[in-house]
Amino acid sequence: MNRFACRSRANPYSGLFSPWRAPHTNNLQSIGSLVQLEGDGMMERLHCGDLQMAYRWAGEPGGPVLLLSHSLGASGLMWEPQIGRLGKRFRLLIPDHRGHGESSVPEQLYSIEDFGRDLLAMLDQLGLQRVHFCGLSLGGMIGMWMGQHAAERIDRLVLCNTAAKIIDPRLLRGRLRLIRDNGLEAIAESVIDRWFSREFQSARPDEIDAARRMFLATSSTGYVNASHAVCDLDLRDGLASIACPTLVIAGKNDLATPVTWNEAIAAAIRGSELKVLDAAHLSNIEAAEAFNQSVESFLC
Repeated sequence: MNRFACRSRANPYSGLFSPWRAPHTNNLQSIGSLVQLEGDGMMERLHCGDLQMAYRWAGEPGGPVLLLSHSLGASGLMWEPQIGRLGKRFRLLIPDHRGHGESSVPEQLYSIEDFGRDLLAMLDQLGLQRVHFCGLSLGGMIGMWMGQHAAERIDRLVLCNTAAKIIDPRLLRGRLRLIRDNGLEAIAESVIDRWFSREFQSARPDEIDAARRMFLATSSTGYVNASHAVCDLDLRDGLASIACPTLVIAGKNDLATPVTWNEAIAAAIRGSELKVLDAAHLSNIEAAEAFNQSVESFLC
């Protein structure tokens, strides 16, 4: 049996997130031990080999499927600002990657291929042959891997605030030493400073607090294991093989994955488009309106 074939469907979530809500998004309601979004289905899990992968649906039930792939240290909750706008046109499939959110936390180090094959297993289990894909940071790295190795499953590809290779991973490796000694709390503020500009932090303290809670809810083991995948990444040689229509989104103030790195990705993928937003790393939150408009225009 293929080790990525999903064997059974788990019960809905028993955990309760502290949700990040843009003003237009749905409310979370606790119903006994279940968590449900008003107007959407229960959050669910798939058993894929030894991995329990959490995901939820949102948006237009009859629309084209758009898979949203989150950043390192985040979860599917980071896509809340997209649900109100993109959910009107698309059926949004929002997973939590291994080691993050409500998905299980394998003990071994992860690779980008592991993340990509997790998503392929999920698509197989859900009977989805082809989807649009939007990934940010780690999610964009997974998107590049899928564009190179599973092109037949991707219709249109959106790569946001990402990198084909981390040029100098010393900062990230230094963070891992701090985490092992002191947990994620030791790096939380430095992560927030790279996720968001100082101006946005000052203007939107409630959203910054929600982002901090989302980060601190991440498993330390999951973060460390996923960080090794990012440090070891090198997808540059395969970028020219990505043939699906591609949009690259960069943040003008992004210190984690600078504009120049995203420009290099766009230059290597034939026919791709590049959009630079006035934001730092999590451009889908800091520049949500411009981000949503850019993605919707490209996909439609």
